Amino acid sequence: MSYSLDTRADLNRFWSTIEASACIGTGRPGGLSRLTLSDTDREMRDLFVTWCKEAGLSVEVDECGSIFGQRDGQDNGLPPILIGSHLDTQINGGRYDGIAGVLAGLEVIRTLNDAGHVTRRPLVVVDWTNEEGARFSPPMVASGCFVGTYDRDWVHDLISDDGARFGDELERIGYKGERPCKAGEIDAYFELHIEQGPILDTEGRDVGIVTGGYPVRGLRASFAGKTAHTGPTPMDLRHNALVAGARWLTAVDDIGWDYAVHDGKATGARLTAWPNKPGILSDVAEAVCDVRHPDPITTRVMAEKMRRCLDQTAAMAGCTARIEDEWEWGGDIFDAELIDSLRRHAMRLDVNWRDIQSQAGHDAYFLATHCPTAMIFAPCKNGITHNNEEHCEPSDFEAGLNILLHAVVERADRD
Repeated sequence: MSYSLDTRADLNRFWSTIEASACIGTGRPGGLSRLTLSDTDREMRDLFVTWCKEAGLSVEVDECGSIFGQRDGQDNGLPPILIGSHLDTQINGGRYDGIAGVLAGLEVIRTLNDAGHVTRRPLVVVDWTNEEGARFSPPMVASGCFVGTYDRDWVHDLISDDGARFGDELERIGYKGERPCKAGEIDAYFELHIEQGPILDTEGRDVGIVTGGYPVRGLRASFAGKTAHTGPTPMDLRHNALVAGARWLTAVDDIGWDYAVHDGKATGARLTAWPNKPGILSDVAEAVCDVRHPDPITTRVMAEKMRRCLDQTAAMAGCTARIEDEWEWGGDIFDAELIDSLRRHAMRLDVNWRDIQSQAGHDAYFLATHCPTAMIFAPCKNGITHNNEEHCEPSDFEAGLNILLHAVVERADRD
């Protein structure tokens, strides 16, 4: 067998890796709960490293725990092409979110090994640490550190809800690597992912070519109040931080409904408080919200409303508020040349495809700030995701796998 445009990825082999992953860190029936830097994350990482070495890849781990499996090219002095995603999951996650993208990269390597084809440029399969942010917040910290958005020591000092420190957990599971968490020169980055939305499934499409992401803006805010007894304390003397955070979350949710007719969304994603016990008002709370809309100007308007209602809702509960962190991503960030390449291969393979925007965050967003980047979406049943009922059939990945294979080779072999 030699590589040609008729070469196809081995769908059964790819699916066998998906099924093996689905046995590690099981959660609710049919799903996964493989939180980053947990024991089950270590088990999955060990299996992935084994697969990489069996495929002839040299493996390195960087200072934030991301795993890089390199297949040498004809000229290793040329910048590499990266293919990646993540192997960690949400606390009630599915079998495919992120996982399919890493294992698709591995299948590209295995297919090229079968064909005996050595690309001109080296290829690197990547598992990014903590894409989900389910244990350590914010999400996508390792890919963000890789491109210089976050400082390595700041990432290492992140604390989880269970009191664990990011850097200590890296050491505990044996994945605090020595490779610097710095990108260097990269020729291109590709990521295959399930859509995490219902569009492809509803329209009966085989694949989506991602042209960009919904602009997203998010805030993490803290609220300061005072503890007091819930019984005798008069309402006008209360400073309940829990209520302040809850009011902000519901106010932000209302913003989403105001813009829902044009597919705007606002999310009150998280609320924590202390002491958060019966009989006592909470004096500290923290909440996380975000807004997104396909139009970047509208996203900015929604974000400004989210900011303005922060102090108002805090004051209504007799508290003060402070922004602790804020972020934004999305927009027309993906490379036009790579997008055109994906379209050409979709048409040549005669699959039912469409252009599509991503509505979720991905490691590809950070990579796109550093190098030409492209994403491919595979359909998932009813768009259900971050849920144990997330479901795909092997055939849902066939088009995306083969478009990925040929687009990567085309990019890697060009003069």
